[in-house]
Amino acid sequence: MGRLTVLCATMHQTDFSKFREMNIRSDVIFSNQCDRNAVEKTVIDGHSVTMISTTTRGVGRNRMFGLLAASSELLLFSDEDVIYAPDYVQRVERAFDELPKADVIAFGMDMTRQGKVVRRLHNSTRRIRTWNSLRYGMCMLAVRREALLRANLAFSTVFGGGGIYGCGEDSLFIRDCLRSGLRLYSHSYVLGSTALDESTWFSGYNDKFYYDKGALVAAAFPKLTFPVRWYLLLHFRKKTELPLHRCNRRMKEGQRGFRTLTPWKNEEQKNK
Repeated sequence: MGRLTVLCATMHQTDFSKFREMNIRSDVIFSNQCDRNAVEKTVIDGHSVTMISTTTRGVGRNRMFGLLAASSELLLFSDEDVIYAPDYVQRVERAFDELPKADVIAFGMDMTRQGKVVRRLHNSTRRIRTWNSLRYGMCMLAVRREALLRANLAFSTVFGGGGIYGCGEDSLFIRDCLRSGLRLYSHSYVLGSTALDESTWFSGYNDKFYYDKGALVAAAFPKLTFPVRWYLLLHFRKKTELPLHRCNRRMKEGQRGFRTLTPWKNEEQKNK
């Protein structure tokens, strides 16, 4: 067993071909949501490869299966559309050696569309605080496993693909890490690339998008809903054709809906 294990949330896999497709060069646990329940193991290039297939749904549940099965010192969260740089194992391990107080490190990632890099999420090496924590996705995060166990952390089953609200499990995970006293850092190394071509939850900056963002604001920042809501409204302003007052109304509806875990489809019926 190596020092680092990739925990990849995936769907409908029937074999271990993702190991090559993602350029994985370490141990890996695939959490595979599909239509069967099984655990399969093999060895590729000397690395332990595990496929945990389940009929459950929800990315939070899926990531928990991988986390519970892991036993290595360092864990690197991943999605099935990530392609890693050849030296990611050495660079991630070196980053934790360089930052011995770090419990969680957020690395950089290239965003691609049709194989071309359209955006680079590049970080400077610095401490992550609540105010600058919203820009990081799960596939950018590596953690010390013992730190997560000490903090007794889990993933949200309400937010994220397959949940009531379409996204936000990564932001809530980071918030919980910070609230638990874990030390989070960003790092300048770019892990690889992830594709923006398809998404299981994103269908545009529409009414549902803002409703779900409102629910996330209520869950993550219950005492700061007003400033965080307006920060997000202005951040996404140029990406939507919806009027600002309508986006604001949808986010406020999402904040209220979170109190009873009301999904957008229910709220949508009220607005018709």
